[in-house]
Amino acid sequence: MKNSGKLCVLAGVVAMGGGAVAAFPAVAQSASSLAVLDRLTTGQWEVRERGSGTKRQICVRSGYELIQLRHRGAQCSRHVVENGTNEVTIQYTCRGNGYGRTHVRRETGELVQIESQGIADGQPFEFSAEARRTGSCR
Repeated sequence: MKNSGKLCVLAGVVAMGGGAVAAFPAVAQSASSLAVLDRLTTGQWEVRERGSGTKRQICVRSGYELIQLRHRGAQCSRHVVENGTNEVTIQYTCRGNGYGRTHVRRETGELVQIESQGIADGQPFEFSAEARRTGSCR
């Protein structure tokens, strides 16, 4: 497999002495501090989905609003899969309401690329979008 420079995260199984086996997550961090999202300029952002042309306006106060676009306002647990200088991947679970995995790539403090997939309202979703700051929140 070619190494793309990204951190790959897989669940693993380790054989221990005496034949015991332990399962472990390779990486699991809380989403408490994500430099990519923390460095975004706050304000009104427009999210444009590729393919469908769907546009929506979001007031971004911290950048974390961009993680759960299909589960807005839901209380979800989050785990950091990748936390790089200019990109972050978060996997989240909204108990009883689905889950998702979102990758955000920062181009500037006012422009990001988003890819997300998961299950919302019992239906699968997958989208790619560009989000751009358009001004102050209304």
